[in-house]
Amino acid sequence: MIIHADKSNFDTIVLKSELPVLVDFWAPWCRPCQTVLPVLEALSRDLDGIAKVVKVNADENPTLAARYKIMSIPTFIVFKNGEITNQTIGIHTKDNLKKLLEL
Repeated sequence: MIIHADKSNFDTIVLKSELPVLVDFWAPWCRPCQTVLPVLEALSRDLDGIAKVVKVNADENPTLAARYKIMSIPTFIVFKNGEITNQTIGIHTKDNLKKLLEL
């Protein structure tokens, strides 16, 4: 299941997570973001209980986007123990995103 985070719950959902977290910074008007959505849904099912897949709407959460210097979307950031361990931009396959998590 994909989790939706915003500035009010990001720290709890992402930074304090015991599981690795793949965060997708996206926007509703972004075509590539829509293209990658089925990939994220499949990935979240595959990684249930192993890692979290979290989406953050960059337009609705400009403070978070600025904190992580989001310049292009989709941007994917991997967090482990509250620290960034990997980051990439653009459309990716499920396998590529899984590799980013280094599970």
